[in-house]
Amino acid sequence: MFRFFKIKKWFLWSWLGSFLILFSLWVQVKIDVKINEWFGKFYDMIQKALGSPNSITIEEYWDSLFSFISLAGMYVGLYVIISFFTAHYLFRWRTAMVEWYHSVYNTARNIEGAAQRVQEDTVKFARIMESLGTSLVESIMILIQFIPILFGLSLGIPIYFFGDWQYGLITGALIWTIGGTVFLIGLGWVLRLVGVEYDLQKKEAAYRKILVIAEDDKYVRPKSINELFSDVKQIHFLSYLRYLYFNIGRMAYLQANVLSAYVFLAPAIVAGVVTLGVMQQIIRAFGRVEGSMQYLLKAWPTIIELASVYKRLREFEKQIILNGGDNKAIKENEKS
Repeated sequence: MFRFFKIKKWFLWSWLGSFLILFSLWVQVKIDVKINEWFGKFYDMIQKALGSPNSITIEEYWDSLFSFISLAGMYVGLYVIISFFTAHYLFRWRTAMVEWYHSVYNTARNIEGAAQRVQEDTVKFARIMESLGTSLVESIMILIQFIPILFGLSLGIPIYFFGDWQYGLITGALIWTIGGTVFLIGLGWVLRLVGVEYDLQKKEAAYRKILVIAEDDKYVRPKSINELFSDVKQIHFLSYLRYLYFNIGRMAYLQANVLSAYVFLAPAIVAGVVTLGVMQQIIRAFGRVEGSMQYLLKAWPTIIELASVYKRLREFEKQIILNGGDNKAIKENEKS
């Protein structure tokens, strides 16, 4: 799965492409920091205008809006360009994977669900790696940028439960996030979601295989197809039930999460020790830090799917080696 980073043929795409994607994510985070600063200034200006009529000019108001449009335009432009590049990057990664599978397919074709693993699972692997990989790196970069900002904004502000402790807001975000993440990971483990997702893909592969055979063989018994589809139905219904339980816990936590920043800021808001602009900056920075810390929590369903796909592809590659795959083809492919 990771030959993309080892084969000379793909060095330019794998290593230089990775650098460009990481650099663009860093620039996007820096723009996000500027937007957070804009929110503080803009809401302070709004508070000033509403408190004292005609205290700002219409030109100042339009200039403020135009500065946001400029920042948002840069962010959107960079996002669109890097999304286009990332799509090509990931297809090259998929190509590196399937080229090896093609070179040993005489052995691989006898393994259960070989066609699905080479075609569908490689597509899923590339797409999920795009969303999870970029989200993980972006979350780390956001933490690096926004934790100092949140710390600076919260100095001298009373925080619920932590009082005037200077690390209260960051500690509160950390405790709330870790608690929710551990809860949902434990819930996913108890419900065996990775195993259910793996079984689901396995049943679907068996069902599709008999359908493909039935296209060319009119003597395939309809009962065989019905039996396999019954297995597919049972595993889908089981997955729906398991995800029902999981989503109850997940959505309850995420809805409570909406109020978390306001709860911690309650003493400061009631005492009136923060302006509207500073409050907006703190809430937005808190949300960015909290959201990044909740990476595992929010991405958990996708992580489960990736774990299942990885398990299938890893099992597939092990079976190829155990069945005596074409070593000559493998070596030639890795040298190219």
